[in-house]
Parts: sequence; structure tokens; C-alpha cells
Amino acid sequence: MPAIRLNKDDWVHALGHDVWDDAFRVRLEARLWALAQEMLAHGNNVILEWGHWARAERDEKRLGARMLAAGVELHYLDLPLEELIARVERRQATGEWSASPITRAHMEQWARTFEPPTEEEIALFDKPVAARDSSDIYER
Repeated sequence: MPAIRLNKDDWVHALGHDVWDDAFRVRLEARLWALAQEMLAHGNNVILEWGHWARAERDEKRLGARMLAAGVELHYLDLPLEELIARVERRQATGEWSASPITRAHMEQWARTFEPPTEEEIALFDKPVAARDSSDIYER
């Protein structure tokens, strides 16, 4: 599907900021969401590629897009914490991640704060997708 991909980490890096600067990240997310809404209003497909760890965040984006008559898909990878940690370690080993390292402690803390989507929430999206890994998503 042709789409404009907005990846917060890419923008933080391109703008020369620290990914650990929470105040900047919050401002950037707000700006990217405003940009996404503008693009949706013009009929573009947009991929928001960042956390959306809380149900409230996902609800905000879904409802905001619906107000613009846009369809909304949720792509959620349901992976074990150990796999997520292994992926982060591989990404850091390749040099793709140039910020301060993400540690096991970070991942464990974030896992405790993440609100996985329920089946009820997933059903609120168009063409809901919940997969065990990225190959499941791309095959649909």
C-alpha cells in the first residue's frame, strides 16, 4: 500500500536530538500526529510507527483518523519479552541504533507499562491484525 511512514525515532535522529529527551519526544509526537492528520485529510495513507503503548493513545489516533473519514488499521506484534530484547540487542550490535543503549532493565520496565490491545480493542479497527511476528503481517 502506498503510504507515508512517520517514524519518531528517525525524526529525532534526523533533527539531531537525543531519543531519551522525553520533553522533545512528546512535542515531536504531537507535531507528527498533526502532520498525519493533515495528510489523512488530503487522502494520503499514513503509517504512525512509534509506541502507542497505552489504549488511550491508540483510541486518540483511531478516533482522530475516523473524524477525517480515514480507515484505521492496528498492526500489533505479540512477541515474548525475550524476543524483543534479542531484537534490540541485534539492532544495537549493527550500529543501526546510535543512541545510548537500550538495556534489559529498560525493556523489563517498559513491558510492565505497556497495555496490550485486547480482542475487543482490536475489533474496533479496520482489518485488525495481531501477529506473532512481522512475517505474519506481511503475508496478509
